[in-house]
Formats: sequence, C-alpha cells, structure tokens
Amino acid sequence: MANPIWIMTSAFDQLNLDQTIEKAIKIGVQGLDLCVFRKDGTRDDFVATHLDYENFGPDQAKALIKKFNTAKLRLSIGAFENLIGGDPIHRVKNQNHLLKLIRIAHLLGGDENDVKVGTFVGYNHELGNEEGGFEKNLLEYQRIFGPIIRYANDLGVTVLYENCPMEGWRSSGFTGTYNNLTGVLAARKLMYELVPEKNHGEIYDPSHDVWQHTDPVEVIKNTDISRLRRIHVKSTRNNPDPFWGNMYPMQQIPAEWAEKLGIHSSTNSWDRHQYEATLPGFGLGDSMDWRAFTSILREKGFNGPFEIENEAKLSKQTGKMGAIVQGCKAAVQNLAPLLWELTDEGWTYPTSEYHPLRDLGRKDIPLVTIADILV
Repeated sequence: MANPIWIMTSAFDQLNLDQTIEKAIKIGVQGLDLCVFRKDGTRDDFVATHLDYENFGPDQAKALIKKFNTAKLRLSIGAFENLIGGDPIHRVKNQNHLLKLIRIAHLLGGDENDVKVGTFVGYNHELGNEEGGFEKNLLEYQRIFGPIIRYANDLGVTVLYENCPMEGWRSSGFTGTYNNLTGVLAARKLMYELVPEKNHGEIYDPSHDVWQHTDPVEVIKNTDISRLRRIHVKSTRNNPDPFWGNMYPMQQIPAEWAEKLGIHSSTNSWDRHQYEATLPGFGLGDSMDWRAFTSILREKGFNGPFEIENEAKLSKQTGKMGAIVQGCKAAVQNLAPLLWELTDEGWTYPTSEYHPLRDLGRKDIPLVTIADILV
C-alpha cells in the first residue's frame, strides 16, 4: 500500500478553499488537512480558516463531500490551540471550538470517511509552576479531554494530537519552552492511560523531536502504531550554538549586554532554539534521515497520510505563493520514491488507492459546549 501525501492548508491562508484545492491538484497531492481556526482566536502564526464553522450543517457537508470527490481529494479538519491553559476566556472558547469541529467531522462521515480532527492540548502554567506541575497538567488533561473524547466516540470521530511543544507560546522572558503537553512521547503514553478510549491518537511531526535532539526513528519504535494516524512533513536544520548550547532555549537579556559581549539572545518569543524550519528536498540541508524514518513507519505498518506542513523559511516564510507551491512540490518529489510505486512514469501514487468520500446522509445534531459535557 502506498501512503498518500496531503497538504495542511495553513500554508494557503492567502487563498480560499476553492483556490487551495486548485493548488493541491497542481502540486499533485491526494488530500487536504483543512485548517479551521477560530476567526477570533489569539494565534497569528501559520493559521487559516478554510471552512465556515459557524454555518455548517448537513447541506454544507454534502456539498463539501461532492467538491472533494470532484477533485479526487480526501480531507481532515483541525485547529491547534491551548485547551487546558492560557487565558481562561479563550481556553473555554477553544474547547467549544473543538466540539464544533467534532460535530462537523461527524457530519462529514467521521471515521467512516477517515475524517479526523486535529488539535493541541496545550499546557496550564499556573499548575505547571507548582510542585508536581507536570502530573497536575496530566490530570487537567484527563478532566477536560476525557469528556471530549467520549463525546467524539459517541459520534464516531477520532481526535488527533500534534506534538509541537509550541516553544514560542510564552514570552522569551520565561526560561522554559514546554507549552504543549503532547510535546514528548512520555506524555502521550500517559494520556492514553488516563483516557483509554481508542478514538484519540497522534499526528506526529518528526521535526519537533529533531530540534530536541531526539531521533524520530526511536520515537516511532516506541510508539503504539494504532494511535498514529497522520505524519506531518516538516524538516529542521539544526544550528549548533556555542553560547547557549543545544539543550536549553536562548534567554532574553538586555540588547546592550548581548551587543557588548557578542552573545546571541532571544529577540522574540519564537527565537528560542537553534534550528531553522525546512522542507525535505527544498533548499537547505536537513538534520533528519527521511529514508530511515519512512522505513521504520513501513516496518511498523503505518498506512496513513503524510501531510506537508509548510512553515519553511525558504517557502512559506517568504510570503510568495510561487515559493510556497515550489516547496510543496519539492516535498512531494522528495518523498515519492520513499512512499509510492515505481512505474514507467516514475514514482507515482497508484490511482487504485483512491477511494471517494461517501455521502452518508448524516442528520443534523445540536451543538454542545464544554459546560454541557463536563461531569
């Protein structure tokens, strides 16, 4: 079986859904992970909203399925926010938004159409600053996500967690950069123990482990493959630093101190660790062995999509649509020999692997809020 290659639509925040689909066809991918962030959210980095989540019902689900089948593309949806910490008002809004996305995924067929919902968990620093703060965050995760996962289970929907530590989610005046509970494999394993339902799992992005000097191959060896449903395709070029080392983040110091002594220091909340976002096969060198990574996934029986999450300095960060498309094309071509079949036309995704989304005619269901489901 050949793994399909998808695109996460955050790279195309400049475009509407129809325009994004046109780019996906041009690039030659098999699906889209639709970003559906809150329009009134607090994030301004690599976010997009490609569905009208406030006005989505059975008719919109039917039309969307038809649109994607016409394009011969598959889909999932997601929004990645802090759901257990941060500003209490936005925290509740993020929780309610996730519940909206679970309802939308259900109307689109949910697990029967492999329509998953991607999210972060986040981190509660008020709890984290206390002794035993990591354990307290796990218990807060259990309190909030236990009911959410059980609600999704009743609707036949699987929720997936992405593993970015979100190192820039707090000011660089703070010493730590662990801002999303799912940022390490140990936490994810503990989460499944605390919430044992089978309808939640992982979107694994190897680049986040690479800059933490952790081998993604070893992570996959120790991952419960039944929990792994998506791979994010994003690379990292690690840049060794003699001043701060490569275990701890750069800290914020007065600019005149840094200038006088020639020390690099953090200039913004995301300027913390010594790495550069790249895409496999596009421009910069890569501190990751993609052949070894795809080989261990094949050995473990992973058959899900590889989703290009384009945040690369030479692609998405240029702001130029041509460079964004080029980067995605390069990632597809780089992965094709590792994931697809060799034919007279080269390494190609077999058309026999494509299956259209089914219109299951799901009836409408009412919206629920976190207050409705918390016990």
